[in-house]
Amino acid sequence: MKCPESIEELKELEKLIPLCKVTLYEQAKARIETGSAKSVSEASRQLAEETGRSPESIRNQIRRADAGGQLTSLTGTDKFKPLTLDDSEKKIILKEASSIKKEQKEELLRQREERLAGKKQPLPDNKYQVILADPPWTYNDKCNEGAIQSAGADKHYPTMKLQEICDLPINRLAADNAVLFIWTTSPLLEDVFQVINAWGFRYVASFVWDKIKHNMGHYNSVRHEFLLIAVRGSCTPDNLKLFDSVQSIERTKHSEKPTVFYEIIETLYRGKKIELFARGRNKREGWASWGLEL
Repeated sequence: MKCPESIEELKELEKLIPLCKVTLYEQAKARIETGSAKSVSEASRQLAEETGRSPESIRNQIRRADAGGQLTSLTGTDKFKPLTLDDSEKKIILKEASSIKKEQKEELLRQREERLAGKKQPLPDNKYQVILADPPWTYNDKCNEGAIQSAGADKHYPTMKLQEICDLPINRLAADNAVLFIWTTSPLLEDVFQVINAWGFRYVASFVWDKIKHNMGHYNSVRHEFLLIAVRGSCTPDNLKLFDSVQSIERTKHSEKPTVFYEIIETLYRGKKIELFARGRNKREGWASWGLEL
């Protein structure tokens, strides 16, 4: 072909280009109709050798163009069948997917820890008669070991291991005669006593929060939490009013505790109060707070 020697000749040549274009679909169809290829797969391999592209990419392009199934109707040997896997192959794929999701979750948690590192507050220097704590417990569920999902707390805020909670110098916040109110759940009932002892308190009583709504558990349908009471020195209530040990109040947001428990504590004790692990919740008037400003 003679090279164009002017703009006009180049424009005339450009008009012919669309007429010379033949799609891969049309080429594959022609090969099957003439018998030079017996199937779409064979036509894809031939075109791959000629174009330098992968057979799979060419076949995918032909599939998209063959929405009406014209090519596959020409041969009964090249139907597009769904991928089937045996049990061992399924296990391998599921294991890889689980590993990838676990790594993604760990990376997200690491990034969150880095963002929050600068928001951690030092413990106050003051002494308090009343300490209210809602520790960010870690749920080490042996039944779900290796699972992607945990009990759900770490989706809302950074959690702490039991020893990390025990090691906090909370005893230096407590007056000589002080009371500790500490939240826990049934799976962690044994662990909470380690924390109480590590912080220098001794257990004396408990409240039960009946949440009305249920949460799924492994052994029963869970609808309650515990608010344990522990003391240091002698710290019987300033007000001798006795409240019902079971409080039935419907739960709302994750980790949010009913206002009535603050009111009970305020009625029983007149001294200085602090809430630990406040996690940025609305500050309650008359209370100091310590925790992450999320």
